Amino acid sequence: MEAVIFDMDGLMFDTERVFVQAWDYAGEKIGIGKAGYMTLKTLGLNKKESEAVWKRDFGEAYDPEALRAYTKEFLSDYYANNKVPVKKGLYVLLEYLRQKGFRLAVASSSPRWEVERHLKDAGVFGYFGVVVCGDTVERSKPAPDIYLAACRKLGTAPEACYALEDSKNGLLSAHQAGCVALMVPDLWQPDEEVRLLAAGIFDDLEKVKQYLEGLEESKSR
Repeated sequence: MEAVIFDMDGLMFDTERVFVQAWDYAGEKIGIGKAGYMTLKTLGLNKKESEAVWKRDFGEAYDPEALRAYTKEFLSDYYANNKVPVKKGLYVLLEYLRQKGFRLAVASSSPRWEVERHLKDAGVFGYFGVVVCGDTVERSKPAPDIYLAACRKLGTAPEACYALEDSKNGLLSAHQAGCVALMVPDLWQPDEEVRLLAAGIFDDLEKVKQYLEGLEESKSR
């Protein structure tokens, strides 16, 4: 194995719970009520695919411009007063992978400006040689496009890449690309399909590090 590709929201950072709050706020502002539950319905989707889900569920009541404006209002205020919430084990896992010589990438459905802001805010931007975002690929997760693009930029065959995901759409995307998919569940808990496809399911990123250390030790015996 040569590389590790990270999802971002819900995997590295606890941003999905922040989005629940933001969409509760924005939903009430535009008159559709608390809409934080839409976070679960759009996990892993890019902006285009996510908007299609909103439109299907709310029809004419869905005002994308107003939703974006109030969501941005909430998030701007939140991140003006708070650092991006980092998931347990991120720093120790990244440092372990760097020491072991893995090439590292991010494959996130979020737009590039948001991905880079969070990575820099958490002080981890420098770990990643490749960053592929949802606004740079044709098809959203669960299509394999974003992982295939990350593998190409890394110069690594998909089967030589671990993919770390927290959502079903993300795990399906990584699996279809041919990566070895590992899951660290966040808001969404794995169903039977995902349990069959994932090479491993872990409580947190520190457990992923322990798993990789175990594989390393078994090889050296």
